[in-house]
Amino acid sequence: MPSAPVTQGPRAGDEEHPSTHLARLEARGHWGIKKGLEHPRALLENLGRPDRNFPIVLVAGTNGKGSVGAFLAHAFRAAGLVVGWTTSPHLVSPTERVWVDGSFIGEGALDLLVGEAFEAEERLGIQATYFELMIVAALLGFRMLGAEIAVVEVGLGGRWDATNATDPILTVLTSVGLEHQVHLGETREAIAREKLCTAREGRALVLGPTLDPAWVRPLLECRPAVFPALDLWAESVAWDHSVVRGHRIALAGAHQVQNLSTALEAVRQLRYLGFPLPEEAVWRGFSEARIPGRLWRLPGLDQVWGDGAHNPAGAAALASHAVRCGVRPDLFFGAMKDKDLPGMAAELRRTEPRSVTLVHGPGERYADGGALCAAWGRDLPVLDLPRAAARLREPGEGPRLVTGSLYLLGDLLAELGIRPEA
Repeated sequence: MPSAPVTQGPRAGDEEHPSTHLARLEARGHWGIKKGLEHPRALLENLGRPDRNFPIVLVAGTNGKGSVGAFLAHAFRAAGLVVGWTTSPHLVSPTERVWVDGSFIGEGALDLLVGEAFEAEERLGIQATYFELMIVAALLGFRMLGAEIAVVEVGLGGRWDATNATDPILTVLTSVGLEHQVHLGETREAIAREKLCTAREGRALVLGPTLDPAWVRPLLECRPAVFPALDLWAESVAWDHSVVRGHRIALAGAHQVQNLSTALEAVRQLRYLGFPLPEEAVWRGFSEARIPGRLWRLPGLDQVWGDGAHNPAGAAALASHAVRCGVRPDLFFGAMKDKDLPGMAAELRRTEPRSVTLVHGPGERYADGGALCAAWGRDLPVLDLPRAAARLREPGEGPRLVTGSLYLLGDLLAELGIRPEA
């Protein structure tokens, strides 16, 4: 299948072409969260509704969004479609948020697209957030590069998320857990209501296998056609892969088999809508699916794995996988201070780690050493990023696992000089 070009300018790191618009965008990253769809809708209208040039699959949920997006994007590409996929957050570079036909967009191309979004903002006399501008730039990129279908990952919640300014042909809700209660509500039901606003009247809503349709339906504010994913079973499970229906799946863990079942149900519903998605091609795409930061082996290091589990549910899935595979890692843990640190620590203790090293990242968002030690209930070594990176460069005696935050993993990668590949 011919690949659409994805670099319309210099690649990341080309110092001859400074990314002026991306630098300006980075400053918006400190603005926080804003409720309302007025700005993303206005930007998209001003730019000719790029999102109406291709059907959109919108993926919401507490955990599993990125992995379901990866499965779908790779399956669509294997079936011969030109695919756009946008996910968040990025680890090292914002180019990781825009994936087209198997590659991250080039830094020069993304800079130009962000510049278009800024120009629209100026014409309208508004000021959008980082995420709103980034989503608009991604959709502009998909139009520019001829995407035939797009997979769009919701950022936070759903009702007021910038991605909800689009009109998806199908919505996926992977899971619902307690997260961002300040913004989404104190109960699981309240959080689900916010996420379910991504569903559309009369269109398919695919639910992950942990979600009971009887629980979901009373929380809906519209009437989509609800399709629960069916459980898949792995024939074998290893630390770095599973085998499902005879196919080697590199996204490892029982939780990834659940995400795979969710993606498979979304594929089924798209087939009913007329999308040409042959079974063999879809499974080939599932087998090829990759996403940095989800039980991902860091290149160039000795037995170092990174997983961005950032809440107790994610930590529980990771710990259960380690226990099932008999892996007792040397654990490197750091997280944001607004997360449930004791809840994550309690889950990760189940791995009976050979050692625990705490990592305090830069910036006010990170939990400091005192909070991290309190979460684990004892004094433990606390390293800053340079010292943690130096430790990880050393040979290891067994698997070493970095977890607690995608932001931590991204900052460590930058310290180590490692750039993720699509």
